[in-house]
Amino acid sequence: MRHGKRLSRSFFERPCLSVAADLVGAVIVRTLPDGSRLVGRLVEVEAYLGDGSDPSSHSHRGPTPRNRSMFGPPGRIYAYRSYGVHTCVNVVCEARGRGAAVLLRALEPLEGDPVMRRLRGLAAERSPREIARGPGRLAQALGLGLEHDGASILRGCVALRAPPAELPLLAVASGPRIGISKGAELPYRFYARGNPWVSPWRGTTPRRSRRVSARS
Repeated sequence: MRHGKRLSRSFFERPCLSVAADLVGAVIVRTLPDGSRLVGRLVEVEAYLGDGSDPSSHSHRGPTPRNRSMFGPPGRIYAYRSYGVHTCVNVVCEARGRGAAVLLRALEPLEGDPVMRRLRGLAAERSPREIARGPGRLAQALGLGLEHDGASILRGCVALRAPPAELPLLAVASGPRIGISKGAELPYRFYARGNPWVSPWRGTTPRRSRRVSARS
């Protein structure tokens, strides 16, 4: 399967909510040290704003050693440890110093499923839906850890690309984010409606829905 071109810095320089909505359907390509590739289509993301209006954003109280990458240039990875166990991977957007990022929550595997299963420690009899449904699982399935914090997705071993034209269209919906206590009502989670790889909890009725196709 041929993928579209790599998403450019200008894609990530836009408002966080626009970037999040447009990332649903984008293809993430992870090149491993041995040269093999893991490929998946993003089906669920969450936006975290940096303008002071989002109490759940890690940037809400300003820069810290933990969230320093979140204030870096757009198109970088912000990786952090959740509850001291799971690595979560975000993509920084908007201007440098803004502190806005999009959490990658779930993907639909396209290539390299057996390797993703091995990285996850997932038994063969377990459903493929468990490979990368949830941010911790996604990072583990792609072999991403805290060492990738600050890495560029504009070049290097992780790329976000426009989806190939042969993939079916996705209906993108938005609703409340998952697993947070502040600002939970904000419709900043974007997901592919009806896609089996999306997190099982859907929250309330989606605020909006639209069709997206391949982007260049």
